[in-house]
Amino acid sequence: MRGKEIRLERIIDRNTRKTIIVPMDHGVTNGPIEGLIDLGEAVDRVAEGGANAVLGHVGLALHGHRKSGRDVGLILHLSASTTIGPDPNEKVLVNSVTNALKMGADAVSVHINIGADSEARMLVDLGEVAIACMEWGMPLLAMMYPRGRKIADEHSPEHVALAARVAAELGADMVKTVYTGDPDSFRAVTRGCPVPVVVAGGSKTDDRSTLELIEGAMTGGATGISIGRNAFQHQSPARFIRAAALIVHEGRSAEEACELLKG
Repeated sequence: MRGKEIRLERIIDRNTRKTIIVPMDHGVTNGPIEGLIDLGEAVDRVAEGGANAVLGHVGLALHGHRKSGRDVGLILHLSASTTIGPDPNEKVLVNSVTNALKMGADAVSVHINIGADSEARMLVDLGEVAIACMEWGMPLLAMMYPRGRKIADEHSPEHVALAARVAAELGADMVKTVYTGDPDSFRAVTRGCPVPVVVAGGSKTDDRSTLELIEGAMTGGATGISIGRNAFQHQSPARFIRAAALIVHEGRSAEEACELLKG
């Protein structure tokens, strides 16, 4: 698995063993939203702040990644759906592991909605991608969300723990999932998942709420964060990433991170 280890070092800090990932795959789901009109500029801003990796579709590699400035890891997303499709929860594969290798990706990612009507097919996709990643030494990040008709609370610790464990059981090297609301319940998720877990940022909200979420997740055993809109739509993306890095990489508090933003 040497290839995976080498590539993982490009997206996880080798000293802290933590990571800050900024997803920028929203162009397929939502179109050209604020903060992602110019992909190259968006990448440069979060890289300047110290992001370890950015995540997006083929368009990110073609039109924005490593445009200039500081280098940053590249995770190519293999799944897609749009908000106006018949079932936005149904993710389909639109790229391959071998193509991601050709494009210079450091890792790939897939999105699985546990509980969705199309869960069975998405699990088949996850298993097939995981096997291809083992074959080629490519790290796999699985985005695992409890979403479907049986899911009353997408942040339920029981559902989130199940979603994370499924990814690890089927061969993912890292898991991205939602925060359960407090460090103790999130610790149940991270303890029950034998691979690193990064927490999703969710909808756009205020700085303090986002930084407190990051602090809680890290206290609960997270390996890092995967935060999009709260980073690239910030009035100063680089400054926000620096504030987040205080918590993720230095173990500082959300209060200290807020002070950095104020300063």
